[in-house]
Amino acid sequence: MAAAHSLSLGLDSQNNQENGNFPSESGIEKVYEKKYREILPTLPIGKGWMTEHIVQYQGFWLIPDLFLKPLWWIHDEFKVQPTDIFLASAPKTGTTWLKALMFATINRTRYDFSSSTSTHPLLNSNPHECVPFLDTYPLQTQETFSGLDSLPSPRLLATHFPFSLLPDSMVSSTSGCKFVYICRDPKDVLISNLVFFDKLRPQELGHLSLQEAFELFCQGISNFGPYWDHVLEYWKWSLQNPEKILFFKYEELKKEPLVVVKRLAKFLGQPFSFEEERNGVVQEIIKLCSFRNLSNLEVNNTKTYKFTKDVVANNNLYFRKGETGDSSNHLSHEMMEHIDKIFQDKLSGSGLSFGA
Repeated sequence: MAAAHSLSLGLDSQNNQENGNFPSESGIEKVYEKKYREILPTLPIGKGWMTEHIVQYQGFWLIPDLFLKPLWWIHDEFKVQPTDIFLASAPKTGTTWLKALMFATINRTRYDFSSSTSTHPLLNSNPHECVPFLDTYPLQTQETFSGLDSLPSPRLLATHFPFSLLPDSMVSSTSGCKFVYICRDPKDVLISNLVFFDKLRPQELGHLSLQEAFELFCQGISNFGPYWDHVLEYWKWSLQNPEKILFFKYEELKKEPLVVVKRLAKFLGQPFSFEEERNGVVQEIIKLCSFRNLSNLEVNNTKTYKFTKDVVANNNLYFRKGETGDSSNHLSHEMMEHIDKIFQDKLSGSGLSFGA
């Protein structure tokens, strides 16, 4: 089965270059091409959400052209700094919002954001530019990946990779770096994934229907899924190492942003002072990073963000509704009950649950 689909999965180097999934001169392609060609035909194949296929690698589903080589690069080449801060999440769980909040919180004394003439980066750049994805960073440049070293300390980086796929250098208790993980009600995650990836899906593949997406999601076949395993791995890690990783839900952030942002700042070693709280700094950060503010900015309505050299999305794609419970407008009662039952079973005994 896998071999029959090898060309469409990117084993043909000419097709790979024509599609622009990897820069032809890229060092990462040269280093890992042999390994890629050897491993790819052995991996289970599933229907893709954004691409024709995704593959299962060490228990999780990945778009091979975008994530296998970068994952190997992270293990072999990425140098962790003890002050690094990583935002970990599955796709469409509140990543964009949390990137903005983390960036604004960490850099609150570096940039002025309280005036109408502010040049704060979040007013002029997409949050994904302010906090780059480590996952695709090697594919965004033909340099030797030294750009990460030029980021100011603490470096803010993001990853969608599951905990078990990350190198020991990142997750070791002795590495010094910290993680913040955000998760979200799986029903809303399903709908948000469907809307997002369907807009990036090539026209020749046709639209992914709600029924198809529902069935794939319930089977665990989604980008970086199964979603329940992604959440559960980070949840268990947070119970074992609360000083290393802060774990919270998107719904908590929506309900009490002031509480969560203060908790976030404290965890990152930069708690708000009494004077900052009295002067409304926390509220200003929340206002700056609000869905309403970010979604109305010109930079997020007229410009684009590059995943890789040739994989580009309009910035406004990252700002759909920013609500909780929107899945009830799309899923049938039976669908919602089915997803709830799956997650109740998968998370049973963990102390973690979704819903009311």
